Amino acid sequence: MTSEQLNSTFSALADPTRRAILAHLMSGDASVSELAEPFHMSMPAVSKHLKVLENAGLITRGKEAQSRPCRIEAAPLKDASDWLENYRMAWEQRLDRLHDFLNKAQAKEKKHGRSKK
Repeated sequence: MTSEQLNSTFSALADPTRRAILAHLMSGDASVSELAEPFHMSMPAVSKHLKVLENAGLITRGKEAQSRPCRIEAAPLKDASDWLENYRMAWEQRLDRLHDFLNKAQAKEKKHGRSKK
């Protein structure tokens, strides 16, 4: 994933309305009007959110007769998850080292009779 694609994905996910739209699409394809239903905003505003999601590659819009059902695309989410996973692993390693250090320090205090009561 390029830096530009990653930026686009995280930018699209930064908005709670767009995250709610993606959550709705997890249960299956939906029309624009179905996606707009729970929000108190105009159809053009919802369409702008959909355009951001589409430009980020997070959704695609079909062309069935009069409707254009939206469908979630998982690949960009997987790429973002993979990118975050590297940081999660690094932080877990740091926390493991801190845990080991604290355990050794505690054992040393107990050995020298300086344990807290």
